[in-house]
Amino acid sequence: MILGLALATVGAIGAAAPPPAGALPSAAGIVDTLDRILADPRLAGVTVGLEVRDTADGSVIYSRNAGQRLVPASNNKLLTSVAALEVLGTDHRFHTRVLGTGRQRGPVLAGDLYLKGGGDPTLLAGDYDALAKTVADSGIRLVTGRLIADDTWFDANRLGHDWATDDEPQSYAASISGLTVAPDTDYDPGAVIIEARPGAVAGQPAALSVVPAVGDVTLVNRATTGPAGSANTLSFNREHGTNTFVVSGSTPVGAAVSRDYMAVWNPTSYAATIFREALKRHGVRVQGSTGYGATPAGATERAAHESMTLGELLVPFLKLSNNMHAEVLLKEMGRAAAGQGSWAAGLAAASGALTALGVDMTVQRQVDGSGLSRQDLLTNHQITTLLLAARAEPWYQTWYDALPIAGVSERMVGGTLRSRMVGTPAAGNVHAKTGTLTGVSALSGYVTDANGRKLVFSMINNNSLGGVSALLDAVAVALASPQNAAASANPPGAGGGPSSTGDEVECSWVKTC
Repeated sequence: MILGLALATVGAIGAAAPPPAGALPSAAGIVDTLDRILADPRLAGVTVGLEVRDTADGSVIYSRNAGQRLVPASNNKLLTSVAALEVLGTDHRFHTRVLGTGRQRGPVLAGDLYLKGGGDPTLLAGDYDALAKTVADSGIRLVTGRLIADDTWFDANRLGHDWATDDEPQSYAASISGLTVAPDTDYDPGAVIIEARPGAVAGQPAALSVVPAVGDVTLVNRATTGPAGSANTLSFNREHGTNTFVVSGSTPVGAAVSRDYMAVWNPTSYAATIFREALKRHGVRVQGSTGYGATPAGATERAAHESMTLGELLVPFLKLSNNMHAEVLLKEMGRAAAGQGSWAAGLAAASGALTALGVDMTVQRQVDGSGLSRQDLLTNHQITTLLLAARAEPWYQTWYDALPIAGVSERMVGGTLRSRMVGTPAAGNVHAKTGTLTGVSALSGYVTDANGRKLVFSMINNNSLGGVSALLDAVAVALASPQNAAASANPPGAGGGPSSTGDEVECSWVKTC
């Protein structure tokens, strides 16, 4: 396939793109429809890349700037997830172990207890409680040495390349560790939920709590209760370099609990604290302090936990666009392929796997797994190449089902597309990965058109002022609709100017979808 067929248009947003040679007769209609969508004034000054291809033979139906490198946001996860399936396999699991040194004499372990992480991003406080119970059930009541947290499965680099510093307290930009804990079954590793409840009457302080409840977190309460019906002005932040969380502003009398997902400063320490407190609840006292280091050879296993499979993890990962899952998987690929749980080793392993699938990694750049970095640069043509190649792989159906599905309200089915394209021909049809950062929006995936053809498409917008996600949806709806359907050429708000509404981060990161 030669990029830049006769249909390609490189130039002004509104320039016409003729139908490609050899395309089906309906191609001219869809080309005209897509041209009209891309001529929307909201895309003035925006760099738009779009490519549509037929899965039957890979032929290009529409192409606009498809070879131009663009910041992909979370469309980067398409590459990461496919590479992980190739390198690790759908049955891959993460393992967490508790090991001891020294000998056990009756209820006393005369040595140290090690909590050895294996990179599992799905560990909950309840899993640590189960590990502690297993230790207690073995008869141990006293550990004479220390509790040592071993996070050496991955390297010590916690934050990705060129991630924004103002994102650092947010759960969607948490530190990556080989030993971590998630607050709930969205599985945001290295995060906690800070909750604020209004007082009974105006003027009282708000009541704060943290999930999971653990002594490693400090809450600073600057939040008050406002009159009933007043605005909720609460803000949540974390002091840099600490686990001190500050809540400010006001919440009205009678308001529901306000929640914010925040990243902890040191996820290894946080996990160790949760485990130590679980041991105490189960009657196991660790005499020494908490330390950090590698588990020595010859240590005896005392308890173990196994994660869900990668095939199962794909659902929360892709449906909710979980950044930390992407980064963990990238480091896990490095660990599996080269014995190094690092970004560099993981990127090398991912690049090799993607190249073997026919993706040209020499014309684009991937620096992290999630797409948080603005140094990631992908092209629409390589994304559609990946989407086409995936269909021939044994894991394809599992991966396809894990992509967000337009207009399906169930959260772990519709994911980041659950509230989009509702009631259109795209609903229940489009399986696609969203991508959103300030100034960036993307949508790439699969759609079946009105003639029953299975298509792949990829659209990325860069340098927008916001409010253009409706145009991504309009493209997907147009592809799913009978040719020249009026609705497909008239996306909501067509004709309006730029807007700052939405288009800042993925809705799942702020728990609004």
